[in-house]
Amino acid sequence: MAKTSCMSKAFAAVFGILTILVTGTLVGMVVYYNMELQKLNPTPPPTVPSTTLAPPPEMRLRGDVLPESYKVFIQVYFYTRIIEEVNVTSPNQTLTYDGNVTVHLKCVKKTKTIFLHSRHQEVFNATVKNRDSNKYLGVEECIFHKDESDFLEIVLNEALEVGGNYSLFLNFSADINEYLDGLYLSTYQEGEYLVATNLEPTSARSVFPCFDEPAMKARFTLTVIHRKDTIALANEDPAGIDSNLIGDDWLYTRFHPTEVMSTYLFAFTVSEFTAKKTNHLDRKIYTYARPEATEAGHTDYAVSITGKILDFYQDYFDIGYTQKLDQIALPDLGPQAMENWGLVMYQEGGLLYQEGVSSHLQKEEISFLIAHELAHQWFGNLVTMKWWNEVWLNEGFATYMSSLAVDRALPSLKVRDMFLANQLHIAFEADSLASSHPLTPPAAEVQTTDQIVALFDQITYSKGSAVLTMLEDVLGERVFHKGIKVGHAININYESFTRVDIKKVMNTWTNQIGYPVITINTSSGDAYQKQFLYNDTSESKYWRTSNYSEEYVAFYCVYNKMQCVKGNVCSVFSSLWEIPVSSLPLLNRGQLIDDAFNLARAKQVSVILALNSTRFLRNETEYLPWESATRNLQYFIHMFDRSEVYGPMKMYLQNQVKVLYNFFKDYTDNSTVPDVPTSQFNQINAIKVACSNGLPECLDMIINKQIMIHPNLRSTIYCQAIAAGGQKEWEFAWDRFQSTTDLSEKYQLSEALTCTKKIWLLNRYLGYTLDSEKIRLMDVSSVIGSVAKNEAGQALAWNFIRANWDYVSQQYVAVFTTPPHSALKYYIFRKHSFDLNHSVVQRLRTD
Repeated sequence: MAKTSCMSKAFAAVFGILTILVTGTLVGMVVYYNMELQKLNPTPPPTVPSTTLAPPPEMRLRGDVLPESYKVFIQVYFYTRIIEEVNVTSPNQTLTYDGNVTVHLKCVKKTKTIFLHSRHQEVFNATVKNRDSNKYLGVEECIFHKDESDFLEIVLNEALEVGGNYSLFLNFSADINEYLDGLYLSTYQEGEYLVATNLEPTSARSVFPCFDEPAMKARFTLTVIHRKDTIALANEDPAGIDSNLIGDDWLYTRFHPTEVMSTYLFAFTVSEFTAKKTNHLDRKIYTYARPEATEAGHTDYAVSITGKILDFYQDYFDIGYTQKLDQIALPDLGPQAMENWGLVMYQEGGLLYQEGVSSHLQKEEISFLIAHELAHQWFGNLVTMKWWNEVWLNEGFATYMSSLAVDRALPSLKVRDMFLANQLHIAFEADSLASSHPLTPPAAEVQTTDQIVALFDQITYSKGSAVLTMLEDVLGERVFHKGIKVGHAININYESFTRVDIKKVMNTWTNQIGYPVITINTSSGDAYQKQFLYNDTSESKYWRTSNYSEEYVAFYCVYNKMQCVKGNVCSVFSSLWEIPVSSLPLLNRGQLIDDAFNLARAKQVSVILALNSTRFLRNETEYLPWESATRNLQYFIHMFDRSEVYGPMKMYLQNQVKVLYNFFKDYTDNSTVPDVPTSQFNQINAIKVACSNGLPECLDMIINKQIMIHPNLRSTIYCQAIAAGGQKEWEFAWDRFQSTTDLSEKYQLSEALTCTKKIWLLNRYLGYTLDSEKIRLMDVSSVIGSVAKNEAGQALAWNFIRANWDYVSQQYVAVFTTPPHSALKYYIFRKHSFDLNHSVVQRLRTD
């Protein structure tokens, strides 16, 4: 038996920027997913064994050996509680773990080296065995590559033969980190701890050596050794009895083998959490949280809806869910949630609901989030993209399906149209930037961890969802659904579904960035299209300007939801301004404002014309038009806040919002809310626009508010009160933020603290983000992003990020890509702001 030390010659390159902060149905999805499924098959052994050894890989594993299964043993040494007893010094927290992994491999191309991934680990005792002959192979050396590949190279004395079955054994040890990545430590309450994993996209290699690419699926059998009085959870149920005692202090929990899955879905936690169990049909669903939260019933809402959503998906896809299902609310988690197969993780605010304290609107947020993660159990976990450049096939589909699941499984919420409209607008904004990217960029451009992480953005989630909504509109719901139900078959007669050339049309939307602005000569009928960009001088390497294409424009009309004439062709924008806006359907009223302001930002129509599109708002009480207006005007406020336009703009908005504010006034004054969810959102819009623009009735309400504030309104009223106040009000809110144990209250106060107009207070709050005892690492991005959303805080946030990049970059994806945190971009856009001509000022003053 040959054993060789695998100690690092030099640990892999410095910790990269990690974390985070949907072609067609499978008619569209069928086309794309089936192509991808075909690609997922491992490379078959060649008919004639090759005698040529493969060259070293660059940034991707070359696939000469493929993992079939892993046996992972891990012992975590941390304490869940640090208790100081009289005359006894409390033990220091132990942030180490160690273990070993055995990988069963299949050789598909002759090689003398095995490449896999390892990051920030000590690896030793490398052993390679031929499982066919039971013979051990000599290991010459182990090399850690000093680049972004994170490769661990095992050099053998003799070659692995094609078709052979081998095993690779490695011991490893590493540190539990405190940066919400890999295997990390989470602190909650005072002196209470847990460990959890966060592995998407490339952090499985930080936990144990593995073949860390999504197409290299395998089964995982995990054993965790952990301290007595703790519980270990993983992708599967424990095998046999839950835990087994080792001496006086340790337990081990061995879990059943998982389904065949990607490394990024591997997951486990060790904690003292407790669960609320529900028996749903033939399945047990466990929802875990801190013991006090479980006891108080904060998991009850999530428990009540999870089974309904799961049932919808099983029926809709016509594929049963085979894994066990645990959900856990974690005090610390980088993303809002993570879809680990069988162990879905959430930030506490994304899963826990406190009746009478949490906002009613939080029920929608929890519902959509659970629906999104459960959709991944099919899109992503069961069927997986080959490489990260197609991650929208995971995230765009999950975003689209979550709206459908909530609409069908929880019909009382009635918020799908609002959700889809919001996703569309988010997509338009992100896709109008020269920095946008195709839904499916070339694989060669997505190699490093940083490049992969950068794809988890608004394009992947929102544009992916919007393009799928477009496809469903074109094909019809029945055909779209049929495609999804049969979409896991390899050979499909696509023409039996539809005469639309799905591949041709969808490639237009997935392989290039942006969307067109279409110019139509209403006299001749000639049409011309080019990419729509805010900065029209930018060029895209993906986009070709072209003459009018009837098929293309037909799809754009659906994507854009604009009025169309002649069956296919979208109306020229200038003619739309002549239509009485109030006569348009609801969705179009919102879209008209959105298009007008986007065209104004791109200097293709005047700002005056964009402002004219909002004049009908004076008598508008529906949510979608006001949502579109408030979102778009936020950009203009950021552009004009230091100009002569700012005062007249505030007066104009005061006049426009009066009717809306008074429409909800009785509700607001009595701390009640309407029954309809969209009206609840619009009540918040009314308060926000009225108070922030100085409407006296709103300011009086803020100052004189004595009775209990409805949970829906707290965040907005807190914000406006702090904005109107000074140091006293800010410090009162900060003291309350530090002392409250109510998650909803804490979140609302955190947002409200960024609303002050006092620059020195904003600077103080930004400074607090550098202290994890004041602001949790997972909340850093939301604080910085919200400060940037405040016109008084744009420059502060930008300067703060540059000065503290090493710390802030641990959450940089959320800072720059998550709405509303993209407000940071407004500061950068200042250089391209509009010409503040006299006519704009005069129109604002007269209206």
